[in-house]
Amino acid sequence: MPRRKRLSAGRVPLILFLCQMISALDVPLDPKLLEDLVQPPTITQQSPKDYIIDPRENIVIQCEAKGKPPPSFSWTRNGTHFDIDKDPLVTMKPGSGTLTINIMSEGKAETYEGVYQCTARNERGAAISNNIVVRPSRSPLWTKEKLEPITLRNGQSLILPCRPPLGLPPPIIFWMDNSFQRLPQSERVSQGLNGDLYFSNVLPEDTREDYICYARFNHTQTIQQKQPISVKVISVDELNDTIAANLNDTEFYSAKSNRERPPTFLTPEGNASHKEELRGNVLSLECIAEGLPTPIIYWIKEDGTLPINRTFYRNFKKTLQIIQVSEADSGNYQCIAKNPLGAIHHTISVTVKAAPYWIMAPQNLVLSPGEDGRLMCGANGNPKPKISWLSNGVPVEIAPDDPSRKIDGDTIIFSNVQERSSAVYQCNASNEYGYLLANAFVNVLAEPPRILTSANTLYQVIADRPALLDCAFFGSPLPTIEWFKGAKGSALREDIYVLHENGTLEIPVAQKDSTGTYTCVARNKLGMAKNEVHLEIKDATRIIKQPEYAVMQRGGTVSFECKVKHDHTLIPTITWLKDNGELPNDGRFTVDKDHLVVADVRDDDGGTYTCVANTTLDNVSASAVLSVVAPTPTPAPIYDVPNPPFDLELTDQLDKSVQLSWTPGNDNNSPITKFIIEYEDAMHEAGLWHHQTEVSGMQTTAQLKLSPYVNYSFRVMAVNSLGRSLPSEASEQYLTKAAEPDTNPTAVEGLGSEPDNLVITWKPLNGFESNGPGLQYKVSWRQKDGDDEWTSVVVANVSKYIVSGTPTFVPYLIKVQALNDVGFAPEPAVVMGHSGEDLPMVAPGNVHVNVVNSTLAEVHWDPVPLKSIRGHLQGYRIYYWKAQSSSKRNRRHLEKKILTFQGSKTHGMLPGLEPFSHYTLNVRVVNGKGEGPASPDRVFNTPEGVPSAPSSLKIVNPTLDSLTLEWDPPSRPNGILTEYTLKYQPINSTHELGPLVDLKIPANKTRWTLKNLNFSTRYKFYFYAQTAAGSGSQITEEAVTTVDEAGIPPPDVGAGKAMASRQVDIATQGWFIGLMCAVALLILILLIVCFIRRNKGGKYPVKEKEDAHADPEIQPMKEDDGTFGEYSDAEDHKPLKKGSRTPSDRTVKKEDSDDSLVDYGEGVNGQFNEDGSFIGQYSGKKEKEPAEGNESSEAPSPVNAMNSFV
Repeated sequence: MPRRKRLSAGRVPLILFLCQMISALDVPLDPKLLEDLVQPPTITQQSPKDYIIDPRENIVIQCEAKGKPPPSFSWTRNGTHFDIDKDPLVTMKPGSGTLTINIMSEGKAETYEGVYQCTARNERGAAISNNIVVRPSRSPLWTKEKLEPITLRNGQSLILPCRPPLGLPPPIIFWMDNSFQRLPQSERVSQGLNGDLYFSNVLPEDTREDYICYARFNHTQTIQQKQPISVKVISVDELNDTIAANLNDTEFYSAKSNRERPPTFLTPEGNASHKEELRGNVLSLECIAEGLPTPIIYWIKEDGTLPINRTFYRNFKKTLQIIQVSEADSGNYQCIAKNPLGAIHHTISVTVKAAPYWIMAPQNLVLSPGEDGRLMCGANGNPKPKISWLSNGVPVEIAPDDPSRKIDGDTIIFSNVQERSSAVYQCNASNEYGYLLANAFVNVLAEPPRILTSANTLYQVIADRPALLDCAFFGSPLPTIEWFKGAKGSALREDIYVLHENGTLEIPVAQKDSTGTYTCVARNKLGMAKNEVHLEIKDATRIIKQPEYAVMQRGGTVSFECKVKHDHTLIPTITWLKDNGELPNDGRFTVDKDHLVVADVRDDDGGTYTCVANTTLDNVSASAVLSVVAPTPTPAPIYDVPNPPFDLELTDQLDKSVQLSWTPGNDNNSPITKFIIEYEDAMHEAGLWHHQTEVSGMQTTAQLKLSPYVNYSFRVMAVNSLGRSLPSEASEQYLTKAAEPDTNPTAVEGLGSEPDNLVITWKPLNGFESNGPGLQYKVSWRQKDGDDEWTSVVVANVSKYIVSGTPTFVPYLIKVQALNDVGFAPEPAVVMGHSGEDLPMVAPGNVHVNVVNSTLAEVHWDPVPLKSIRGHLQGYRIYYWKAQSSSKRNRRHLEKKILTFQGSKTHGMLPGLEPFSHYTLNVRVVNGKGEGPASPDRVFNTPEGVPSAPSSLKIVNPTLDSLTLEWDPPSRPNGILTEYTLKYQPINSTHELGPLVDLKIPANKTRWTLKNLNFSTRYKFYFYAQTAAGSGSQITEEAVTTVDEAGIPPPDVGAGKAMASRQVDIATQGWFIGLMCAVALLILILLIVCFIRRNKGGKYPVKEKEDAHADPEIQPMKEDDGTFGEYSDAEDHKPLKKGSRTPSDRTVKKEDSDDSLVDYGEGVNGQFNEDGSFIGQYSGKKEKEPAEGNESSEAPSPVNAMNSFV
């Protein structure tokens, strides 16, 4: 079978081999060719000439070479032989000349500095490497120096020197602050090529103490830091203030003189300078100027223009760079610094020198005996390099003489060469700036022709395009090549065909009749070789139906068609592009066979759509433009779900597939997006429709996959954006042939229901899956760990089979295979099950209990042997119960509690235990069948705990100064009660708590009387019991001492408190409420009369009578202006202001008379009843209090309250 190889129209010829011309490139390294073909050494890889190493790593000097036979390697160091065997730190890589010097274990890199050269030698000659100068990288520290702070005035120029240490290679310089942030640079502040920081003029914001120059040595990945430089910029005003303190007024600085200054250059110095650069390097010219305002830099080249594509400006145009500089870039360059006060220029004379570079490097030469040849070495440079030749690494002047060799400057001429003429020649071109060294061998070979192109290669080409047939060859002398077509064809002539020097045959315009077998024949005086290749011509791919220009309204759907005709042996792929890019990732774009459909067209969908057809040999494309326009007004369409499809037809009826076609119904103004196909199995599930598949709305046919032994009917539904259509009429029925089942039952399990059986169950196949009549199941089983054969039974119409007489809980391998009248289903999967379980035989051993605290214990046990479990281990179950109360020592059995611990746990925690109790427990193992025997009972006691709250607390027999408490002990003492604690505190009328009293009561008491309490006072009680473990939960209660019915406070020190408490109760008495209502009514009448009197402009009549009688008790009120007085027009803005009321001591303050009813209502002793009446205390002397009220211990009686209003 020929290998397939395809050519494109632009295919380039294969590589040219050494033997095909005098200046050939190389002997091809074909494995078969190299088995017996000798070749001189060729250096393939070497370290750079200037090799800077990291002193922290091992030194690796590379030297790789090829040749036949494989070359051997040797080294020189500093011009003398380097014996690597005598240095234990130096090793050479096997099969290579690469050296590794292990300085990481011991030794120093400086020891191995020097010039190294590698020689690769075999019987045909010796090739040498460049001189490799090995030097370790250096990153020295900055010399210590004391940097004085720099102080200068605003506007002056400044240069901050960096002067980095000399490293190898030179470091990269940058300026940063203490926070390792790069200092901002601009046209005013910039870093020069030498690393110094230049300020064209300074500003106050340049003041800082951390100008730090950093040197980064990339080779060793280290950074060195200079000492920080402090710069302080002072303004003219600050400077004048300093001068004023020491000098006379004539020495003041003016602001103008500091801010206006023409440019001068900071670097370079003078009007002219010289710069020398080597060809191929980057030429960097720099000019930095100072001045105020900041100067702008311009660059020109005298008598020429700056090269456009190689010129770059850096550092805010202060640096001019020309890359890949050549001799043509020599000349005078001028930089100009300019600001509004003037301009200055500097001329830099540039000379471009050149290290040697190749014009034509010498090429390897392969000759046959008796032939002639040349080695040419063309190099240039500035100054002109000197050419010298070496043979096998030795200058030709002292090399062994060769009569076939003649040196003529940069050329070696060979005449009538023989095999002994084989050698490796080195050309060295050098001047003061460097050298070039190239190896080129002369290999004298006598070899018959060989064809390297694989035999029977198959080329496939598109008709009417060029065909290129390869014939890569080798031979010495150089073979001649001929091509033939067919078995008995004549040599192909060059008037129709093109014969290339590398042996390739070109057919410029391949036609169908170009198909056939072609033979390449290579001949020289030593023999002949030939090779056959095959050519096939394929039809070009064409687009026979191109997409057409389309105009579509927004919201519409547009379709582009692209039909392709191609060679029947090639399979094309169709790709659609929009505006030469990929289609938008949008579901509105649908590609289907020959069509591109764009739904819901938008304005941005307009553009050029291209159809590209690709095969492995060619591609073709066609384009069309879509224009999107606004929709024209049309009557509102009626949108609805599609009408059902019709005319269903079955074609291409095969055993497992059929083609269904249909005609779509009306889409009712909403494009059909897809069709849903359903099927009915009239044989197994008549009347039940199942989903078959979905296809695009553009399709009207579908290839349907079918299952065997099913009586199919199909129906189709159309779907648009509004929903699904009604189903179509059912198609004709199609009964597929029976076949063996495709699948086996699922959910196969093996579980025993009794200790001596195995119940195998499975999920049976449905009728659709049976694939034919006579569905049965082959049930097979065998013990997993035994050598028994499979035992099988065939059953039908069941999903369970019971195997009896099995050992207890033994693993079984089980499989269930479906079969019918046609055959068996594929081999089923094997599952593992177990025969029936039995109760465990052994109880857990070594059960012991660790009591953690009064309510928690930890139980440990040893696991039972697995064989004794006789089933799936479910876990371990602990039974425990409280058997005896440690406090009363009477036995009382309670309900047993159970805790189950899943899996193979060997310990568990028992929570919720009762303190101070006696418990018993045992442990049992549990499997799927049930529990095993119980372990021996283990007993344990829980320590005391804190008790629960007392069961009850009642306050009985309240008196004026005592309360009696009765209680029941805690229901759960959880230990031995040691005492009770009673805490209580009074609660005043604002619900504030008084001081807390703490009282200890013996544990045997259930009643306690508290004496010497305040009468008519509410108390809150906190009561709890205690054991040795601590205090239990408390119970709370409140109670009130009784009231003194006579209303007379006892004549003791606590009378004030008693009166305050009693007042609260008086306010709830009926007679007091009635009295207060009468007082409120009297106040209302007085206010109304006062209001009417004031509006009449007269005086209050009562006031006249008081003046007439001059009651001495009323007089003080008048003197203090505490009466109602006259209501003049000036007081109209206070119509509801009340007059004062005289207290019992017959005096009042003027400011007190301004208190409103609201003020009293918010006091401690005043409140509103539910009916809105006001109840409270009106004292003759009252100061306004905060919202919390007045807590005075003086409680006036109702009589005093009445006197306040008389």
